[in-house]
Amino acid sequence: MVVAAAVAISASATVGFRYYPYELKLRHAFNLASMSRTATPGVQVEITIDSIIGYGEASMPPYLGESVESVTAFLSKVDPERLSDPFAMERIHSYLDSIAPGNRAAKAAIDIALHDLTGKITGQPCYRLYGLDTDVMPSTSYTISNDTPDELLRKLAESEPYKVLKVKMGVPGDRELIEWIRSRDDRPICVDVNQGWKSVEEALDNILWLAERNVIFVEQPMDKADMEGHRRLRELSPLPIIADEAVQTSADIPALAGAYDGINIKLMKSGGLHDAYKMALLARALGMKVMIGCMTETSCAVSAAAQLAPLADWVDLDGNLLIANDLFDGMKIVDGRVWLPEYPGVGVSPITNVNH
Repeated sequence: MVVAAAVAISASATVGFRYYPYELKLRHAFNLASMSRTATPGVQVEITIDSIIGYGEASMPPYLGESVESVTAFLSKVDPERLSDPFAMERIHSYLDSIAPGNRAAKAAIDIALHDLTGKITGQPCYRLYGLDTDVMPSTSYTISNDTPDELLRKLAESEPYKVLKVKMGVPGDRELIEWIRSRDDRPICVDVNQGWKSVEEALDNILWLAERNVIFVEQPMDKADMEGHRRLRELSPLPIIADEAVQTSADIPALAGAYDGINIKLMKSGGLHDAYKMALLARALGMKVMIGCMTETSCAVSAAAQLAPLADWVDLDGNLLIANDLFDGMKIVDGRVWLPEYPGVGVSPITNVNH
């Protein structure tokens, strides 16, 4: 069903291109295997054609090696007129790659804004442009990282609408955290190690322990460079092994088949929806599972990723729910599943009373 009237674009349309830093404030400290943080740097992007605004976003967790400075430096080199046909996605990505390699969060911000424009011009949400069916949306997980007892109780209470929990391991007290949750909650858990385990033996010992505690998969257990170790671990593990840091774009996937059971696709790694869609199809062709995740992001980037959720076995799309200063209204969790409003484009509407 068409949800908005299609909009005609004039041949002489000019392109407006605006971007600005926006730091995301976390509701709770985000504790990983190697660090803890309470905020994530970001850059918001707006591309305007004939008064139609496409919204995009770059989020820069430290491990990706990007920063507000690197993103804005890249965006400053972009000729807005090269973005005047948002449907020419392949050509535009080739142009962006010609400016500089990498810079995927910056490229993702442009890609998301262009997808938002194509949806608004056609009057359709992006999932319809990809031919996807939101009736088959998977349940999403809610991330709980180790914290003080009072904070953990708050996090567990906030997770109530979700059917799956996600727990960070590879940090001191990780087994105790699993046991603490299991003493209070029997929902399935997926585990994200963020490369925190140092050997196959350590990883397997933990996985065998987890397999008895209703854990459904383990994400990036060891160093992403240890391909042979992951091959050995996959042969021995009773739980699926999912690549996260080891996979960035579709070009990485063929080498991972046999070492991992699946991949975690994130727009900030892939450079946006254009390659993320290719990644999902290629992983499927290689017999791998598909997970769609996010960084700490506003509802703009999370809702954009949610447009591809029907392609996934699992989704981890809670990044917008973990921040205290969202700029957009977008995807929601209804009965534990991803729900998208019938907005054209990436599925967001700006929150007008947020100062930025």
